[in-house]
Amino acid sequence: MMRWLIRFALGLVSLALLPTAGHAATLDDVRTRGVLNCGVNNGLPGFSAPDDKGNWAGMDVDYCRAVAAAIFGDDTKVAYIGLSATERFDVLRSGKIDLLSRNTTWTAQRDSALGLHFAGVTYYDGQGFMVRRSLGVISALQLGGTAICIQIGTTTELNVADYFRTNDLQYEVVAFETGDDVVEAYNKERCDAFTADASRLYAERLKLSNPDEHVVLPEIISKEPLGPVVREGDDQWFNLVKWVHFAMVNAEELGVTTENVAQLRASNNPAIKRLLGLEGDFGEKLGISNDWSYNIIKLVGNYGEVFERNVGPSSPLGIARGINALWSKGGIQYAPPVR
Repeated sequence: MMRWLIRFALGLVSLALLPTAGHAATLDDVRTRGVLNCGVNNGLPGFSAPDDKGNWAGMDVDYCRAVAAAIFGDDTKVAYIGLSATERFDVLRSGKIDLLSRNTTWTAQRDSALGLHFAGVTYYDGQGFMVRRSLGVISALQLGGTAICIQIGTTTELNVADYFRTNDLQYEVVAFETGDDVVEAYNKERCDAFTADASRLYAERLKLSNPDEHVVLPEIISKEPLGPVVREGDDQWFNLVKWVHFAMVNAEELGVTTENVAQLRASNNPAIKRLLGLEGDFGEKLGISNDWSYNIIKLVGNYGEVFERNVGPSSPLGIARGINALWSKGGIQYAPPVR
């Protein structure tokens, strides 16, 4: 009998410790505070970087803006908190930020053991290598015996180990705490190659003294689905954050842009009417106004617009849409419908 009572009591304690589904604390906190606290990269061109006046820009920054637009109807109500790779998850779990939008890879370990939820994939990436042209290397398979610059606290460490082990190649790790330290070390030729997500390599290449002297090798050695992250235990906030991304993808698919969204309020297309809050109460079900998606598109843009201005072919990074194109255009970006 005593053992049964002990087991029963322990079970009650365990249940008490479980996150409460549907608790809207984060949305309430953001509204009360009047600003969204958004964790971003300290400086990664195309994704999140401040200019000399402290104005932030990039795909991840635009996602923060989109969440603020959905909540407040104002995309400027964001406080950007620059975070390193090693501190980002602890800061999110502590409640110091409401949302992490910092080129972060969705993995099984992070999704199951850290008390966090990934709210979608805003950029499908993969790890690559950058080398100096003078090295004479045209393939990652030629990197045996070289020194590789790596940032600790990221998925790149294990990916590199797996790749070189699989291909029976030896290499030397030159590891650093911050991304800036990695780039500086590579620029000073303390290593032969620099490895990171391919999108980051294109961004960091722009910072080098002579970008044309460096090349990103063709091999992609991993899957790096990057997306926003929230704490577990707040289903309403989780749903809101993921539907911000879905709304932007759906808007691109339906041809709704920043320039035409106001005119398309008169559209007879039922999908557009639902997206813009003219039919249904989808915003209210998320805990926000029904014109939430209209505000996102008007103030920030659809997914394609955000991609193009930050990292696309006409941007300084010059990255092709590739697998980040819509599913209907040869890519894998796909969103559930608003209905």
